[in-house]
Amino acid sequence: MLTDLADENPEALVPDGFEDAFVGICRRFSLQPLAAYSYEKCIEILMDRDGISYEEAVEHFDFNVIGAWLGEGTPVFIYGL
Repeated sequence: MLTDLADENPEALVPDGFEDAFVGICRRFSLQPLAAYSYEKCIEILMDRDGISYEEAVEHFDFNVIGAWLGEGTPVFIYGL
């Protein structure tokens, strides 16, 4: 599915290390598609990979990943999946 996204929007960004949290392609009217990730799975990945607490993972993720605007190709992170 990431190959499809790259074909449709070469500017769509895919963050390293969060491949297992990828849930699909986000489509918006009149805008390019983006990569969509499970917020909760990203937190789990950080906790497992870095050996940090839930609170530390949330703080790191919210500030360094969600808080990093990298242009129109910035991925979306979905809560509740």
